[in-house]
Amino acid sequence: MTRFILVFIVVLALLFGIEMLNPVQVAVVHPWTNLLARMSAGVMTLFDADVISYGRVLQSKATGFGVSIEAGCNGVEAAIILIAGMLAFPSSWRLKLTGIAIGIVAVQAANLLRVISLYYLGQWNMEAFEFAHLYLWQALIMLDVLVVWLLWIRTVARQSGARLAA
Repeated sequence: MTRFILVFIVVLALLFGIEMLNPVQVAVVHPWTNLLARMSAGVMTLFDADVISYGRVLQSKATGFGVSIEAGCNGVEAAIILIAGMLAFPSSWRLKLTGIAIGIVAVQAANLLRVISLYYLGQWNMEAFEFAHLYLWQALIMLDVLVVWLLWIRTVARQSGARLAA
């Protein structure tokens, strides 16, 4: 347990430190955030032709209302926490990399729903938007990270048990 906690903290600090570097922000984080806005708009235009995206902004052509996807709202930090948890847990590199790949997709899918729901909540009621943005979705994204990590640990345990039984 001590090893897990130490490795988790070191990897977390390292990944957050790397994420904050300007070249990483420019080459990875900003393009990812812009892509998230485009993906959100792409999904939304299936049922709402008034949505456009430019840069990291989603906006209604009809009302002018828009939301900007800022740092902390792009799912990068949640993915970093998941990656640190998976790298710290004892398992094979194959299981770690598979878990990280699937986990990032799961976290980003939840974050896509988050962005879309916040866009519509903001048009409907700013108090509901603020509550969902600051509290509800923060908790749900972290819960998603925890559930994905626990499911992955369960898979790792089954794989290890199957190898021990053979």
